Amino acid sequence: MERVGFAIIISSRKGDGVEMKKVVPKRSYPKSKIGFFQQMKKSRTLLLMLMPAVVLVFIFAYIPMGGVILAFKQFRYDLGIFGSPFVGWDNFKFFFQSGDALNVTRNTVLYNLAFLIVNTTLEVGFAIVLSEMVNKVVKKTLQSVIFLPYFISWVIVSAIAYSLFNYENGGLNALLNLLGMESVNVYAKAGWWKFIITGFSAWKGVGYGMVVYLASIAGVDSSLIEAAQIDGANIFQRILYVTIPSIKPTIITMSLLAIGKIFKGSLDLFYQLIGNNGALFDATDVIDTYVFRSLITDGDVGKTAAVGLYQSVLCFVTIMVVNGIIKRTEPDYALF
Repeated sequence: MERVGFAIIISSRKGDGVEMKKVVPKRSYPKSKIGFFQQMKKSRTLLLMLMPAVVLVFIFAYIPMGGVILAFKQFRYDLGIFGSPFVGWDNFKFFFQSGDALNVTRNTVLYNLAFLIVNTTLEVGFAIVLSEMVNKVVKKTLQSVIFLPYFISWVIVSAIAYSLFNYENGGLNALLNLLGMESVNVYAKAGWWKFIITGFSAWKGVGYGMVVYLASIAGVDSSLIEAAQIDGANIFQRILYVTIPSIKPTIITMSLLAIGKIFKGSLDLFYQLIGNNGALFDATDVIDTYVFRSLITDGDVGKTAAVGLYQSVLCFVTIMVVNGIIKRTEPDYALF
């Protein structure tokens, strides 16, 4: 390969004396000499439009972060945040020495991994199936049915779960008795709730992700699908080699956002379904429910703040590491 003027000539030889050359024009872009303040001045209209959102985020997201100081204090209501005595790392020591840290962290990670895998698979699957449907009435009906649970409150979902699994009058035991089988106390079966919680999470959350992937599939270049059909590709080949690769950026972005919350347990999901059932705590307690329950029962703000800070640091480190890996392997798909 040799460079000539403004072009790059790529040469190759076949056999004896047969030479092929391909000229690829070399583009040169002038370096921007505009300074930072000049760029700010040039974009002042856009920056002014952005200011209200920046102010709101600063007030409601960044100013409250000063409260992390509570994690290092023995908070007293009569002394306030800044007057309470400083205890250093004692609040963190209590959390780790209590034996609860490993259990709630493991539960949080495993549940969120299950949610990520199950929900993403169902979301992409439903989106692809609906996108391939020809009958618009059936398509819209199924889309609405799948999306509807997303708008149901977790309080209502917990009532539905209780009506199904109640030992005395639940629908499950009524069906078992009808079939001549004994009743089952589901609220005493800790192992069952790993699957029940994952199932309710998918039932309620899949609809939202499905709509996102449907929008992504709608943006796929139709010429690619037509070319695949002309080449004789069946529906499974089109999905595997055209549709899924085309929505790969959306899948990666949605997965990254979910991974960023992998240490954030859904308080509404777990607390509404489990409540204060101590028999299920070991199998279902996550960081969020642990913090909430500790604050309600003990009233120790400092210790609960320490657990919350521990959770925040884990979330931050996780998203930075995963985004760094994506940036090295697929730079175009990284969040930042």
